[in-house]
Amino acid sequence: MTTPTANSKKIHLLTNFFTVSSWTLLSRVLGFLRDILIAAFFGSGPLAEAFQVAFAFPNMFRRFFAEGAFNMAFVPMFSKKLENIKNAQKFAQDAMAGLASILIALTLIAQLFMPWFVFAMASGFQGDERFDITTNFARICFPYIIFISLAALFSGVLNSMGRFAAAAAAPIVLNIILIAAMAGTWALGGNIVKALVWGVPIAGIAQLALVWLAASRAGIRLLPQIPCLTPDIRRLALIAAPAALAGGVVQINLLVGRQVASYYDGAIQWLSMADRLYQLPLGVVGIAIGVVLLPDLSRKLKVGDTDGGRDAFNRATEFAIALTLPATVGLLVVPQAVVSVLFERGAFTSADSQNTAAAVAIYAVGLPAFVLQKVFQPLYFARENTKTPFYFALVSMVLNAAFAIGLSAQYGYLAAAIGTTLSSVALAILLYWGVRRMGNATAFDARLLRAIPRMFGAAIIMGTVTYGLSIILETWIATAGLRYIALAILIIGGTATYFTACLAFGAFTKQDLLNFEKR
Repeated sequence: MTTPTANSKKIHLLTNFFTVSSWTLLSRVLGFLRDILIAAFFGSGPLAEAFQVAFAFPNMFRRFFAEGAFNMAFVPMFSKKLENIKNAQKFAQDAMAGLASILIALTLIAQLFMPWFVFAMASGFQGDERFDITTNFARICFPYIIFISLAALFSGVLNSMGRFAAAAAAPIVLNIILIAAMAGTWALGGNIVKALVWGVPIAGIAQLALVWLAASRAGIRLLPQIPCLTPDIRRLALIAAPAALAGGVVQINLLVGRQVASYYDGAIQWLSMADRLYQLPLGVVGIAIGVVLLPDLSRKLKVGDTDGGRDAFNRATEFAIALTLPATVGLLVVPQAVVSVLFERGAFTSADSQNTAAAVAIYAVGLPAFVLQKVFQPLYFARENTKTPFYFALVSMVLNAAFAIGLSAQYGYLAAAIGTTLSSVALAILLYWGVRRMGNATAFDARLLRAIPRMFGAAIIMGTVTYGLSIILETWIATAGLRYIALAILIIGGTATYFTACLAFGAFTKQDLLNFEKR
């Protein structure tokens, strides 16, 4: 029988999941609004593609340095030092100084060699107006990497201390500022794209300020200092290097996709809009689990709580699959309806919707794999094992390049989406294979093994019902005004069908749903 203490731990873990998920959901909704405005103002033309590539630069390097290296290597080390707050603060201070020096140097190099950076990201732009526009935009956007990467470090500090709200809320600041910049400039009759581009570094400063204040209030006040190569920082570098390389492999996968897409006019914008749609469930479910699960596993491993670690892993997996399957089915069965209702307005045409929807359906196939990666990776990083995920990521990189480049002649820009999906499935399989080799501590328990096939059965029924509804509502989906109601019916009807079928099949109980709603 489960003890009250164990119950309280489960509730605390799930409460943290929902804290992160709620803020992430709001951020993704605002991100949708941001991208809806970008699509409406610029369609899939040169300005839209130039901004997407320019904005991708700081985000790519942020994931390479901050999320790939620091959040996966820094968090376990910092979590273990929290028993002595002074030691933890000293370690975080030294880590911030080292990261800041690297970021400043990288930004200066990028400013000098930006045309080469653009060529490496989108060589298909060379020879037309997109190349020079992208170069100018990228020089403005690139300093964002300094602020957002340092913000990621502060977020790691807050997450390790069990304070998830401010870190999860920080991305909202970016979307609010970019939305306000576009809407305000449009209302005043100004240059919308200029306001959008300059809004990026301004938003970075605001995001950093938010998490810096939150960390200061939590007792970790970090200030600029000269970098110092202490023994802890050397150890951090040794652990972080493979994680950074693994993150770099993932970014190379994205780079290959953009290179392929850059040779097809409008394709980078289509793939960016498709990416936004599948990133919604990935962000709300997968990233929330990864952010909360990693420090929780690190603490449990330190005290030798094998059973607690296994239970946390199993409930995270169960939670991920339960919420990812309906999103996967919805995006796979009715992508055209979703894309047209969300993005088709202004300069974004019906042809743009069709091309985007095709990419959405391909990404949807790999969505469970994308999310499960976020569940499996913390099991390695909590053990300070960053080398194995790196080797697996290398295999994924080779597969992605082979599919994206090899299939481009036959499938055009969609080859980039195919490569991303297939390589992500392969990476999830490899990560799980490695997890199974960790022993019984990471084995699936009876509850999870019982629930998975039942959830898949419910998802099949949901897909059938959703497709039938889309045929019935076809006229409404194509009618201005009514299309929003039609999309709401599809989402609500499909979701209700899924959870009803899950209850009928016994994937989970009514009490589980009541507990879910209460939390």
